[in-house]
Amino acid sequence: MKLHTIKPAEGATKNRKRVGRGPGSGIGKTAGRGENGQNSRSGGGVRIGFEGGQTPLFRRIPKRGFTNARFKKVYAVINLDDLNKFEDGAEVTPEILKNMGLVKNSLDGIKVLGNGKLEKKLTVKAHKFSQTAKEAIEKTGGKAEVI
Repeated sequence: MKLHTIKPAEGATKNRKRVGRGPGSGIGKTAGRGENGQNSRSGGGVRIGFEGGQTPLFRRIPKRGFTNARFKKVYAVINLDDLNKFEDGAEVTPEILKNMGLVKNSLDGIKVLGNGKLEKKLTVKAHKFSQTAKEAIEKTGGKAEVI
């Protein structure tokens, strides 16, 4: 078998439907949209949730309670095994983590989680620590400082 002889299995590929391409295609003229009406026009159709003028379900059901979603804090997370990239005795700050590419963007801060095993003595400065991460850092002789 050579690369140029490989073909997909029989029936695995289909030609795409080319609408509005003349009388021979079977989907010419109106391109399967019917004759008239809102959906036959370009840009036609109704928005999501529209029920023909009837009060939509979203507005009919009661709304209760409070949500804090708009003000929720979202932390960029990093695990202990990612911190092994630093040399022994180094100070780890959010700026260094961002420069090294270990966290993409800081969001509302950086949280260190306890996944993996830390083998180096480090001073880690972050906005939050999980309990297991804090214990693991201090067990190796390092410090976990909350900024």
